[in-house]
Amino acid sequence: MFQTIAFYLFSAVMLVAAFMVIASRNPVHSVLFLILAFFNAAGLFVLTGAEFLAMILVVVYVGAVAVLFLFVVMMLDVDFVELKKGALSYLPTGGLLGLALLTELVIVAGVWRMAPASHAALQSATPAGLSNTQALGRILYTDYIYYFQIAGLVLLVAMIGAIVLTLRHRPGVRRQSIPVQNARTPEMAMELVDAKPGEGA
Repeated sequence: MFQTIAFYLFSAVMLVAAFMVIASRNPVHSVLFLILAFFNAAGLFVLTGAEFLAMILVVVYVGAVAVLFLFVVMMLDVDFVELKKGALSYLPTGGLLGLALLTELVIVAGVWRMAPASHAALQSATPAGLSNTQALGRILYTDYIYYFQIAGLVLLVAMIGAIVLTLRHRPGVRRQSIPVQNARTPEMAMELVDAKPGEGA
């Protein structure tokens, strides 16, 4: 009974928060509603026994992605009123694309059938004696270890590419040189000035 009430509570709050993400005029409010939707989705994961996915959702999406969105929105000070001026001109094209996507989803939902063997797999998704986190770790680092490493390599290359593309060398900036600092002598660091009486240094 308690799980049913919690499920409907988390689902209702998540749906309302997701709607407010796109309905809010203030982008900061949209990010805050997005964080609320993430927390409620994590609660639904906990109810289904996927505590690892709930933790990842909170740590990665709420702790990094959503906060990054919030800082970007607040620091860039984007004029969203100016951006929305030409949005109505894209409404017919967006409506057609949305209608096509909705039609495809309805067709897929109409012909989709669950395989008979899937019922038993759903009932025993986690092997006996293992928690959700242990089962995911065993699958990732045994059956899919190569795909996991390839995904990490792709993300590393993407991160290096983003740094290279956005790195700008500004002229006139004094940069640190470790060899020069290690080779400094007292004579290089200090200058003795013989100040005469009545004169400033």
